[in-house]
Order: sequence, then C-alpha cells, then structure tokens
Amino acid sequence: MDEQLGGDLSRLRQLNALTVVRALRGQQPQVVSDLVRRTGLSRPSCEDLLGVLLDQGWAAVEPPAAGGLGRPARRYRFRAEAGRVLGMDIGAYHVRAAIGDLDGAVLATAHLQIEPGCSYQERFAAVDAAAGECLRSAGLTPASLWAVTAGTTGIVDRAGTVTRSDSIPDWAGAPLLAHLESQYACPVVVENDSKLAALAEHRRGVARHVQHLVFLHAGRRTGAAMILAGSLYHGHTGATGEIGTLPASRWAGAAPELLASPVVPDGTPAEVAGELLFAAARGGDATAVAAVAAYTKRLAVGAAALVLTLDPQLVVLGGGFSRSGDVLVEPLRAALAELCPESPPLVVSSLGADSVTLGALSYAAEELEKRLFSVDSPGLPQPVPPTR
Repeated sequence: MDEQLGGDLSRLRQLNALTVVRALRGQQPQVVSDLVRRTGLSRPSCEDLLGVLLDQGWAAVEPPAAGGLGRPARRYRFRAEAGRVLGMDIGAYHVRAAIGDLDGAVLATAHLQIEPGCSYQERFAAVDAAAGECLRSAGLTPASLWAVTAGTTGIVDRAGTVTRSDSIPDWAGAPLLAHLESQYACPVVVENDSKLAALAEHRRGVARHVQHLVFLHAGRRTGAAMILAGSLYHGHTGATGEIGTLPASRWAGAAPELLASPVVPDGTPAEVAGELLFAAARGGDATAVAAVAAYTKRLAVGAAALVLTLDPQLVVLGGGFSRSGDVLVEPLRAALAELCPESPPLVVSSLGADSVTLGALSYAAEELEKRLFSVDSPGLPQPVPPTR
C-alpha cells in the first residue's frame, strides 16, 4: 500500500510539473503569482516545481526589466532551446532542411538543388545531405533531435506513405518514412508539403488571425490544403485538397500550358520560365497578360470548389508563382468572384519558399507537445542543458 501511495505521489508531482511547463510554454516570462493563477497550484508547490524545472533545464530565470523600483520578482520562462526538431521540404527540384527549437524558432538551414528525374535513392541521399549540413551548422548530431517532420510533394496517406506523385517519376511508394526512421531514433512524420505550408501560414504567416483557411499552391504543380477550426485538416485518408486529380478542375496541365506561352523562349529552364512570363505580364505584354488570365481562370475553378464547400475566412496564394503575386492576385480574385457568391479575401503567402520547412518545424514541435506535455506523458525527457 505504501509503495502504491509513493507511486501515486510521484506521478502527481510529475503531472504538476507538466502543468507548470504547459503554463510557461508560449507565454511571456511570468512571476510565481502568474503561475499560481494559471495552474491552480499553491504558491509553495509552484516554487518547489520551478526549482526542479530550473535544475533540469526546462525553465530559466529571465533577467529583471530595467528601470524598476525595489527588488523585482523573479520571472520565469520556458526554455524552448531545451530540445531540437528537424523540418524538411522534399520537392522535385530541391531539398530544404531547417533545425528549430521547441517553439519552432529556426537555428540552421540548408538548401540543395536536385534533378527532378533522379532516382528515389539519389533523392534520399540529397535528403540526408541537407539534413547533415543543417545538423553540422547547429553543432548537433542525429541523436540530438527530438522529432523530424518531412514535407513532400504528392499524396501522403495517414501512415506517411506517398501514394501518388505526378511531379517525381518514381516517388510514389518510395520508402521515405522507413528511410528517415532508419536515420533518426526520434519520432518521424511524413506529410504533404502543401499541408505544411498551410500550417506555417496559420501559425506564423498571413493567416495567424483566422480559424478557417484555404491554401493554394501555385507553381509548376498546383495543389491545395485546408486549416479548419485552427487545425490542419487531413481527412480520412490524407488526400484532402487534391482537387487537381479531378479532370474537370483542369489543374493538372495548368502550369505547363501557362509556361508554354510564346513569351517564354524555347529551351528556357522551368525554374525561370515563370519569372519571364510574369515579368512580361507586369510590363503589359498582351500575350503574357492573356496567358495569366487563362491560368487564373483555371486555378479559380478548383479554388472555388473549396471555397464554396468550406466557406473559409481567407484564401492564401502560395507556391513558387506566389513570388509574382502582384501579377496573379487581381485576375485570380476576379475569377473567384465570378464563381463564388461570397468570395473571401485573397492574400499572398508571407513565407514564400520557406513555408514548407517552417510548417514542418511547427508540426514537429506540436507533435512533441502532444507526446511530452500531455497528461498521458510518461515524463519529461532530458533537455539540452543551459549554456554556461
């Protein structure tokens, strides 16, 4: 009976420590009275637990604000630097990687260009190289990571398998999740890149103030993702937003037809063809303006289907073409207005090429929060110690 009571008390202390950690996370530095109010714990309990969390490296004392009178109360903050997460963006032409802390702040980045026709084994090697470069820049090893999230083009099912990819020849069915799990001992998640870009815009971009969001990926491929009630929406199989698979949307060939405009010289690399076309439209070239109008009308069909179904507060235009949002937004807004009785505001991504890696970092940190800081957590792991 005494052993059981001792175990119960130990678990209660652990849960109370988790309660204090949750109260510190995502907040400005707080004094003890703030934590007493937010946790419902007694002041002696809060002070005792803060001492433990300081010793373990989960909390830190913030320097007192300048100019105060008298002896200032100690202010405590959550040490987001206690753990590290890795986010990756695996595309047809590139691999990007970023290391972040537990709040998603970026500590190191890497970017490698690859050929879209390379084998999946060569793509895996590029993924490993980008991650390795990132780890070296941050002074870390794979064992230092607490979570890894990779965003990739294609349809990704709920188990993390790429079931379809139109832009990478042999990517569907490639054992990406198994490969990453062989490299890292921590939890690994594989997710669709447009979904992670949508998450990034909601957590730290232009959509931070909304609860319901449609994200349009406009680039060499076209895709979409949704945030509903503040959460990334996956659906039953993970194939949400794949409007482009519906022939009536005509999304599949939209970008290739746009980039085949007479304004773009034959042999122009795909990565610069869009820039040339949009620059010509910006300059008033009639052929380029007509090509942009035709493209946005096609993009609007699938976008309108999502808008009419979900009634979002905001539509965010992302993807590589969003760099030319000044050319695309107005014709796309007009095309949406023709199809939707109530068309929501349309804005351009504020995160651009970094949106997928930033979304991956946010996803990894949030998954860790569910696993480590919930009432079902087995306990707090050993954090990275404070720098002396």
